Amino acid sequence: MSEIEELISQKILILDGAMGTMLQEYKFTEEDFRGKRFADWPVSLKGNNDLLSITQPKAIAEIHRKYFDAGADIVETNTFSGTSIAMADYLMQELVYELNYESARIAKEVALKVTHDNPDKPRFVAGAIGPTNKTASMSPDVNDPGFRAISFSELSAAYKEQARALIDGGVDVLLVETVFDTLNAKAALFAIEELKEELSIDIPVMISGTITDASGRTLSGQTAEAFLISISHIPLLSVGFNCALGAKQLTPHLEVLARKSDFGVSAYPNAGLPNAFGEYDQSPKEMAEQIREYLSRGLVNILGGCCGTTPKHIKAIADIAKDYKPRPLKEFSQPETE
Repeated sequence: MSEIEELISQKILILDGAMGTMLQEYKFTEEDFRGKRFADWPVSLKGNNDLLSITQPKAIAEIHRKYFDAGADIVETNTFSGTSIAMADYLMQELVYELNYESARIAKEVALKVTHDNPDKPRFVAGAIGPTNKTASMSPDVNDPGFRAISFSELSAAYKEQARALIDGGVDVLLVETVFDTLNAKAALFAIEELKEELSIDIPVMISGTITDASGRTLSGQTAEAFLISISHIPLLSVGFNCALGAKQLTPHLEVLARKSDFGVSAYPNAGLPNAFGEYDQSPKEMAEQIREYLSRGLVNILGGCCGTTPKHIKAIADIAKDYKPRPLKEFSQPETE
């Protein structure tokens, strides 16, 4: 059993907040994204945040450090769009391995430094594996419902390439996140299981779906319970939800997971719901107080933040979480006696 698998039953682990929100503060230009190496790249690169692990590595390291200093136990690699499928938008499919490897290396280097300074609080790196910009179970063409823009095997191959680079770069856990289509997630989980067998390793895996609206369903139509059942055949460190909703709106869906799952439960909601300008106004204090409900009801094992969250949000969450125990895991609970 890995160190993180042991800790999840002993304390609430704190995940970091938004990478994109923090990168916006740097106000990087097109030239900053390109750097010298990609100065003549044929398409615009502004917005390709994953590329900044190569062209602006100091900024990525600084953000990881800020989240660790705020109290995070786990930071995510800067690899949300790090598949050949998503990188095709920038004609950067050939850079996928390097992007993921460098992102993992940077995060791990920071984690090791922080852990060295405070050995009583080990820090971990989660290899972030986003959903891609294609969906395997729905047609993008309303006039052709049978059409699919991508196949399961194509997704699996892309995820396998990404996961291999993240593992080589030193991540402690793989995080399949912001799942809007569970078939995509299954392709990622299939690829990871295949890779684990090939490499003879047993790296922990987290999965986090996203409920897209008030219907309480993922974009591909699954309820929280259906999502859980769909992926429960895989041994997971945790299952949870992130993005799309604020902490308050996420509560009933976490209740379902906490009640039905044998895995740890994770939650990293947005800083409230976006305003008319697409910005997130919820303060760290407001968000932490809403998350207190998760804690008082024993719903979670891992807590963090998604869109709009900053190190201040993570610090507020960490400060509250330290006073609560994690949701009991069945494998660690005492057997009932008559």
